[in-house]
Amino acid sequence: MADVFRHFGPAFRDQHGGSLSRAQRHAMAAIESCRTAALGGHVERCGDCGHQRVSFNSCRNRNCPKCQGLARAQWLVDRQAELLDVPYFHVVFTVPAAIEVIAFQNQTVVYDILFRAASETLRVIAADPEHLGAEIGFPGVLHTWGQALTHHPHLHFLVPGGGIAPDGKSWMPGRPGFFLPVQVLSCLFRGLFLHYLDKAFVAGELNFFPAHRHLHEPAAFQRYLAPVHTTKWVVFAKRPFAGPAQVLDYVGRYTHRVAISNNRLVSMDDGEVRFRWKDYRDDNRQKTMTLPPEEFIRRFLIHVLPDGFHRIRYFGFLGNCHRARKLALCRELLGMAPAGPATDPPADYRDGFQALTGQSLRECPHCHTGMMVVIDCITRPKVCQPVPDTS
Repeated sequence: MADVFRHFGPAFRDQHGGSLSRAQRHAMAAIESCRTAALGGHVERCGDCGHQRVSFNSCRNRNCPKCQGLARAQWLVDRQAELLDVPYFHVVFTVPAAIEVIAFQNQTVVYDILFRAASETLRVIAADPEHLGAEIGFPGVLHTWGQALTHHPHLHFLVPGGGIAPDGKSWMPGRPGFFLPVQVLSCLFRGLFLHYLDKAFVAGELNFFPAHRHLHEPAAFQRYLAPVHTTKWVVFAKRPFAGPAQVLDYVGRYTHRVAISNNRLVSMDDGEVRFRWKDYRDDNRQKTMTLPPEEFIRRFLIHVLPDGFHRIRYFGFLGNCHRARKLALCRELLGMAPAGPATDPPADYRDGFQALTGQSLRECPHCHTGMMVVIDCITRPKVCQPVPDTS
């Protein structure tokens, strides 16, 4: 991805720089400079065979395909420690194409509504005595892309098959192999989402670009949304075949990166970018897509979220303000052993990486017996600012 930005990024910025957000410009610059001399680094030497290597610093941008591996591993460990001895369900909420258009032009507002409507749907239906009658807790992760990098916002939740009884004195299990009725979830989700979207419109929180500028008019906005009031909104709920850890691993692939991994990129020859993708509509066949670099970069940048936006959120008894207390209660009600004491992560990222992944960053890649020792540092080059003309 960095090579694509280095080769084609300057021309893309020249042509589209005025329409790029701050987060998109920052992401491009960070990915271009990631693990290059522009960010500094250090020189290491093996204490046994004398092999040397130069390691440049990473950009740590959350959109970079090379970075965030350690953050992802830590997230998985933390979430696995919160799993309860109950069945779990993988629940996905998707919006219709007409909503995707509005979301594309109002990311912060509409993605917040998506989180709010979907999480409220799960909690309300689960709390209904006709269904479960309990308080549930679950993490949610926002994905905004499909395999072809097109705009496709949807939410993934990992939800336990049960919850805390209203009196807080027992665990209410769900029906074996069954979560909640998806038809009921779909109807409530549609109603809540459209309610909150209408409130945002009335409050003047939605903006529309030229092709849809007419939607600023209330009558046009209502006519545009009329079909989605009656169409079926997709809610998918399935019990993980191999257990909740499988879904955690699946969702974890996308929690700390954006859109596409480097291993899916095939080439960028002849002024075109080629990448592998899975066509779900054609029996999940693996295919290769070829795009002009301008279109490839455009599709990638669609999925760079606004600064400060949280793509991972927690709800119910996993809410941040009472997670530890309520998880302890869940464990007690289920007869599980109390959670072990929390440990501080190692001060050195290399120790943390080895503890989480079992792979050593200090082992010599040449002899595999010696340890790499830092022998020199590479400082970041100073950027000279132009001196203003005061004459």
